[in-house]
Amino acid sequence: MNYIDLLTKIKNAQQAKKESLKVFYSKNSEVIIDILTKKGYLDAFEKKGRGPKKFLEIKLKYFNSEGVIHGIKFISKSSRQFYYRAKDIKPIKKGYGILLISTSKGIMEGKTAKKENLGGEALFEIW
Repeated sequence: MNYIDLLTKIKNAQQAKKESLKVFYSKNSEVIIDILTKKGYLDAFEKKGRGPKKFLEIKLKYFNSEGVIHGIKFISKSSRQFYYRAKDIKPIKKGYGILLISTSKGIMEGKTAKKENLGGEALFEIW
């Protein structure tokens, strides 16, 4: 599943005040959802199904009945990719947001990529 579709589904489900949602499984989707869960943007996720019918069930997170995801900015799109060097990676929203970047070692948070001195394709910012 395309990461833009994945995040759009998550944001729409959160705006509709849904408790959870199901998305088709892909390795990249699982990595992105795992990072967002560890950073506190999602409550939990679980891999279900087998073979081509695999899917991820994502439990959304709310605070005072408001979704914890306030905004998403897609940086790279299919029509245009943006690449950051390690020294170009800066804090997002004064440290309140995160940048996800696709490096040669996989998808990771911008802070982690900077520590490992890795650059790559900037996917999106979330806060």
